[in-house]
Amino acid sequence: MDANGIVIVAAGLGVLLLVAGLILGRTSPSVVEERLGRYSETGTMMGGTFVSGDVASSGPSALSDFFNQLGEGTDLFGKISRSLARADIKLRAAEYLFLIANSAIGMGIVGFILTRTFAFAILAAIFGLFIPPIYVARAQKKRLTMFDNQLGDMLNLTVNGLRAGYSTMQAMEAVSRELPSPISDEFRRVVQEMQLGLTMEDALEHLLRRITSDDLDLVVTAITVQREVGGNLAEILDIISFTIRERVRIKGEIASLTAQGRATAWVISGLPIALMLLLFIINREYMMQFFNPETRNCGIPLLMVAGIMVITGFGITQKIVAIDI
Repeated sequence: MDANGIVIVAAGLGVLLLVAGLILGRTSPSVVEERLGRYSETGTMMGGTFVSGDVASSGPSALSDFFNQLGEGTDLFGKISRSLARADIKLRAAEYLFLIANSAIGMGIVGFILTRTFAFAILAAIFGLFIPPIYVARAQKKRLTMFDNQLGDMLNLTVNGLRAGYSTMQAMEAVSRELPSPISDEFRRVVQEMQLGLTMEDALEHLLRRITSDDLDLVVTAITVQREVGGNLAEILDIISFTIRERVRIKGEIASLTAQGRATAWVISGLPIALMLLLFIINREYMMQFFNPETRNCGIPLLMVAGIMVITGFGITQKIVAIDI
C-alpha cells in the first residue's frame, strides 16, 4: 500500500473513532443521573448502567451497554424495563432481548438435532422465542401474589404505627424494615423517592405502576384521599385491611377448589405435544408423513388446526376456572 492509501485508511479510522466518541459521549450518563437512576421509577438508570430493581448491574459488557444506550427512551425498551422491574429480574432491556434470541437459537438447534428436519427446527425456534416472556410473566404473577398476601400485614403494621404516633412516611419506613421481600423492597423505594424530593402522591403512583394490584390501588386511593380531605387514616386502613384479608382467604379457597381443573387443562394440552415429540424420536418416518412433499399440503394444515384447537381449549379452560373476586 502506498503512502496515499495509508493516509486515507488512517483518516477513515479517525472519522469512525470521532463518530463513536460523540455517540458514547451523548449517551453516557452523568454522575447525577447515575445516582438518581438507582431510585428511578422502573429501576433502570438513564444511561443503562443499572438494571431493573434496586441492585446495580455488576460489570455489564460493553456490547450490551452500547445496545441498551441505543434503545434507551424507546417504547419497546421502556416496556421491557417495566416488565423486568415488576418481575424483579436483574436484567436490562438489551440483555433480555439477547436472551430471547439465544433461547430461539438454542431451541432451534435442539429441535434439529432431535429430528434432523428444518421444519421442526423452525417450530422449536419459534417456541424458544416465547420461553423468556413466559418466564417473566410467571415471575410477575408470583411476585404480585406474594405482594398481595403481605399487604394485610403491611396495613396492620402501618395502622399500629399511626396509632403509636408515627407519621405516614415513618410508618412506611417501618414497613420497609420489618416486613420481608417483595413488599419491603417496594416501600423502601417509595421512602427513597420521597427523600429525594418527590411528593407522597407521586411516589405511591410510581408504586402502583410497578405493582398492578387492585388491593394496592384501594390502599393508595385511601391514603391520597385522606391527605386531601383529612380523616382518621388508621381507622380507614384498618377497615381496608379486614377487606383485603377476607379477599385473600376467599382467593385461596377458590384456588384450592379449581386446582384440579387447572391441572387437567395443562395435562390435556400437553399430551398431544409430548406424544408428537415422542413419535418423532421413536418412529420418525411415520411423523414425516406430515412434511413429505406428497402429503404436506394436507399434513401441515392438519397440524395447524390441531395446534389452534389445543390452544383454544386450554384458553377456554383457564377462563372457566378464573373467578374474579
